[in-house]
Amino acid sequence: MSQQSLLTRAQQQPAPSVGARLDRLPIVRTHRTLTAAVGVGLFFDFFDSNLSGTIGKVLQADFGFSANSLKLVLASAFVGQFVGSIVFGRLADRLGRRSAFMVNLAVYSLFTLAGAFSPNAGWLIATRFLAGLGIGAETALSDCYLAEMLPASRRGRFVAWAYTVGFLAVPAVGFAALWLAPRQLFGVDGWRVLFVLGSLGAAAVWVLRRRLIESPRWLAARGRHAEAEQLVAALEAQATVLPPVAAAAESTVEREGGLRLLLRPPYLRRTAMIWLFCVLSAVVYYGFGTLAPQVLAVKGFSIVKGLGYTALSFCGYPVGSLLSVPLMDRFERKRLLATSAILTALAGLGFGYAGSGTALVLCGFAYTLLSNVFANTSHVYLSEQYPTHVRTSAAGAAYSLSRLSAAALPFVLLPVLTHHGAGWLFGAVAGCVGVLVLDVLILGHRTTGRPVDD
Repeated sequence: MSQQSLLTRAQQQPAPSVGARLDRLPIVRTHRTLTAAVGVGLFFDFFDSNLSGTIGKVLQADFGFSANSLKLVLASAFVGQFVGSIVFGRLADRLGRRSAFMVNLAVYSLFTLAGAFSPNAGWLIATRFLAGLGIGAETALSDCYLAEMLPASRRGRFVAWAYTVGFLAVPAVGFAALWLAPRQLFGVDGWRVLFVLGSLGAAAVWVLRRRLIESPRWLAARGRHAEAEQLVAALEAQATVLPPVAAAAESTVEREGGLRLLLRPPYLRRTAMIWLFCVLSAVVYYGFGTLAPQVLAVKGFSIVKGLGYTALSFCGYPVGSLLSVPLMDRFERKRLLATSAILTALAGLGFGYAGSGTALVLCGFAYTLLSNVFANTSHVYLSEQYPTHVRTSAAGAAYSLSRLSAAALPFVLLPVLTHHGAGWLFGAVAGCVGVLVLDVLILGHRTTGRPVDD
């Protein structure tokens, strides 16, 4: 075949899609930078998410509010996250991932700072709700952004790295609360200082994230091919070796359907699976972080000693997240989800029935470690379920259900704890795990190593 014929054939073939070119990339400098930027943002997200539950007993003592007011304080941020997940998920699909990132951090930082000046329980509940609007969007935006930017073969591993950075915040807030919550600093209540630290940290991340690039997959889905091409070319220029990529036609401008797409084949089955999964996963995951100090109080431990045991238990969060890094792309994700959920439930039962401080810390550490293998896998798995033009809207809708479920936890599980004890509380959690495992194994799809566009 002549050289001219080969040239003509090459010109007639469709160019590789943006998604295919992103998936064939090795890990380059930009991948590491954006993973770190997302991870630092998640750090302050988790710092704030765990703040109210960790210092709940201190707030109750400081404001002198009732048990019902405590439930409202614990639930208010999660209700805000329910709304924020939906609103910012839609915003990210319409205006872009980067724009949504900037707005959600600004909302979170502003109202967390306002919460530090709460004169009463009503103000605190309101500001926790408003801060929750920004917090609720963080995980959905982070998961979808990283899923779209990272190559398929390394997607799980680097998402796990981002969450490992983020989960360092959980023991950090535990030990910070142990030191600050019972005392004053320069005449200011220690819990107020914790709120200020969270707010200032989020503001610093806002400045850092101004350097993030927009998702080329989102740009291509919106028909902005020139911008997508420029960004992908810049990423390819950072790579020393580029493997061959199969030619594929680029997707068209934003496809019709919106959120209605989730309730029609071929997505109806996965939507049913994901929505049930998110409702139940909140019980598994947030049940411990939100209620552990209350469990320890029921067992007869003082506020200070309970905060100490909680802080030590929270050390399992970053350790479990780090443990998930080598597992994430090695095992099929839905099976890793099921296995880690079962082991988490067993550790929870151990925590519920433990009597000594040593046993409580060991079981609490095991629970947080295993629950973070579960959590990291679920974050990656959820981001892999839907096409680009509706991905953050779909993820936001699913995450909103988990936040609504988490908001109901104090009202559902605290009475169980009060009237029946910690063993029954974690028995209820174990029952939810059983349903969750069946849901994932029966209805879940295989996603490990597959292009996110599939």
